[in-house]
Amino acid sequence: MGDSSASYIHMVHHLIETCMTFHMTKEECMETLSKHANIASVITSTVWNELEKENKEFFEDYAKSQSKADCMSAEETTKLIQKIKSDESKDPDD
Repeated sequence: MGDSSASYIHMVHHLIETCMTFHMTKEECMETLSKHANIASVITSTVWNELEKENKEFFEDYAKSQSKADCMSAEETTKLIQKIKSDESKDPDD
């Protein structure tokens, strides 16, 4: 796998983690990243599934603890994802 592919997967991984901080489901995360970050749902789903395999217990607990009370608005989510993408493109370590 090339550096750019690994970097892209790392970015998707990071964006999934960000979605999870706002208690999004897998489907909500896929929709959000597709709409606001131009990431194909199949990519988000694949990365999510791999994370689930590696962290089974965490994801079981996550599914149990999801609460819609802490969700962000779509506008807040869009702004945050755009900021993260901007920050990642400026990161000299990648």
